[in-house]
Amino acid sequence: MKFHHLIAGLGLGLCSVLATAQTAAYPSKPIKLIATYGPGSSIDIIARLIAKPLSEQLGQPVIVDNKPGAGGDLGTNFVAKAEKDGYTIGFASAGPITVNPNVRKKMPYDSMVDLVPVALIATGPNVILANPSQPFKDLRELIAYAKANPEKVSYASAGMGTSGHIAGEMFQHLSKAKVLHVPYKGNSEAITDTLGGRTQLVISGVPPILPFVKSGQLRALAVADTKRSALLPDVPTVAEAGLPGAESAAWYGLVAPAGTPPEILARLSEEISKAVRNPEVQERFSALGIAAGTESRQEFGKRMSTEHARFKELFKSINLQMD
Repeated sequence: MKFHHLIAGLGLGLCSVLATAQTAAYPSKPIKLIATYGPGSSIDIIARLIAKPLSEQLGQPVIVDNKPGAGGDLGTNFVAKAEKDGYTIGFASAGPITVNPNVRKKMPYDSMVDLVPVALIATGPNVILANPSQPFKDLRELIAYAKANPEKVSYASAGMGTSGHIAGEMFQHLSKAKVLHVPYKGNSEAITDTLGGRTQLVISGVPPILPFVKSGQLRALAVADTKRSALLPDVPTVAEAGLPGAESAAWYGLVAPAGTPPEILARLSEEISKAVRNPEVQERFSALGIAAGTESRQEFGKRMSTEHARFKELFKSINLQMD
């Protein structure tokens, strides 16, 4: 019996030594970064921007793999079910982490159980934009027009449960105007259809819409933040435009499968924080109208859990469901 206990103890010790060695050697092969929305989306842009310095720092390729669909749930579920070894990490945003779990009856994963925070990368506001051919030129005119023409105005978003969708629901709830939501698989499709006049509005983060605002192809009606965007200084905040309380900030971070070794999570968090402080990245963030994340891994986790609880209460009060 003692011999069996000795062998078992040696086995456990060997496993522990091997696990420690694997963690110390991390990373020893390419890392897959799952972008949960399609090419051209805010998440895709930021994922590719951060992957370059991260690859250089870690000494291994960080490969961005787009897995769009189901409002970010498809890619997020892929991450939740991946090996817990640090070689598959995923981009996180409000949609698949704090929104969808509170508005969908069935979810393939539990965002508060199956995933763990790695790092907050950036935050930025949503913008409410219109096709310039529309008769409303500011937010007040939009609200008046939408009230006079219930469900005749449609707004595009990057998908069900995205921050753009939630911003639209908040707009309806606070303005009492009825508009139709048209979800897409990503920002590029939503923006394209608004440019083409198939939808009248689009609600999006700053990065993908900047060129179209500057060229006059889209009219920015309001920034859903407490302060104006440095890149859109002439565009009022929602409060300035007549709809206080409709602030809706987007956030971008990274998550990993629950059970990933804490040493690997700490290494990733440290390296991502270093990549975010890279002067080139800081410059690009500024150009994109987003702010680099400064929260610790623990603070980022608290952000996710607090927002999850807040949205659960909000969506219940407005009876928002997506199934």
